[in-house]
Amino acid sequence: MANMDKKIERSFTQKYLKKFTFAALALGVAAAAYGFTQTGNTGRSQNIERSSLTVSTVKQGAFKDALSLRGQVVPKTSIYLDTIAGGQVEERLVEQGEYVEKGQPLVRLSNTNLQLDVMSREAQVTEQLNFLRNTQMTMETSRLNLRRDLLEIELKITHLTRRLQQTKPLVKSGVLAQEQLAELEEDLNYYHARKELTLERQKQENSIREVQVAQLSDSAKMLEKNLQFARRNLDNLLIKAPVSGYLSELDVEIGESKNSGARLGQIDIPNEYKLVVRLDEFYLNQVQRDMTVMIELESGTVNAKVSKIDSRVQQSQFQIEVDLPSNTKSIKRGQSIDIELMLGGDKNNALLLKRGAFFTNSGGNWVYVIEQGGDKAVRRDIRLGKKNQNYFEVLEGLNAGEQVITSSYSNFDKAQQLQF
Repeated sequence: MANMDKKIERSFTQKYLKKFTFAALALGVAAAAYGFTQTGNTGRSQNIERSSLTVSTVKQGAFKDALSLRGQVVPKTSIYLDTIAGGQVEERLVEQGEYVEKGQPLVRLSNTNLQLDVMSREAQVTEQLNFLRNTQMTMETSRLNLRRDLLEIELKITHLTRRLQQTKPLVKSGVLAQEQLAELEEDLNYYHARKELTLERQKQENSIREVQVAQLSDSAKMLEKNLQFARRNLDNLLIKAPVSGYLSELDVEIGESKNSGARLGQIDIPNEYKLVVRLDEFYLNQVQRDMTVMIELESGTVNAKVSKIDSRVQQSQFQIEVDLPSNTKSIKRGQSIDIELMLGGDKNNALLLKRGAFFTNSGGNWVYVIEQGGDKAVRRDIRLGKKNQNYFEVLEGLNAGEQVITSSYSNFDKAQQLQF
């Protein structure tokens, strides 16, 4: 039994001794590839294979302060199509992408409520106009009756005046009694008073008639305005092109319901375009309005200017706009175009270091410079200036002809010295 326990223990020990040996060998290989040593003069050192690195030579030459970019063509002016009165899509009269003329019907909507509203308002206007006409006829009849009464009274006064003149001599001569003369005078005074009352009544009714007619006319006009407004809402169910251009978007389907103010599409004004360009946030403080932009088109190079800068940074980028010259040919919405943005800092004699992944690790504040003999590289502080599509401008810390590691430093960015 004791012998068996010794065998099991020996087998267990050998098993884990093998695993430990393999782990130690793996660590040894890793240390050989990326081994760290300490030296008294240079500090922390790391061994690395030179073949895994990218090395660039610092050179002297012309620094072109320009960026090669790509911009997307978008319309300079777009007119949106929104519903004024909502409704159900009844008919789609054009297709997206077509060129449309100003006033051309695009979409027809239907709205039962609006149709009923128009019918109701038409009935109100008709009823009000009929009431106005009836009132005017009644007033005119009343005016004519008063006029007739006035004529009868005037005729009666004329007859009484004549009889009074005829009666006075007869009463004086004693042919007629004095009572008859008095009766005629009373009748004449009555009709004179009645005439004055009729004239006053005529004047008052004329004033009342003018006020009533004015009120009824104003009411009819208001109802007519409301009717016209309802009819315009009904007319707006037929969506027409407000301008001539390309119908770049049309979001409608037959039978679909659209609320009031819903977006149906947009029309792009033809031959008026701009470029939208996205840049790295590094250039945010360098780009200014009216900077020159060289645009490469099929017809040749065209000069333009930066028209707008949107300084909001999204995903480490910001956006600029470049207005294209009017009537630029062979340009389509959504097309991508190569451009060069002239930053204006060209130098004829500058130290140039090729761009690389090292910048991500060092921020351009230091690099590894390969010493003469090529068996090691030493960390050195530098200062970089502007950058273009291919190079950094070196301001301090490097000389022409020196070799610099420009690939990523992520595996050895803590080392002061690299051994090859």
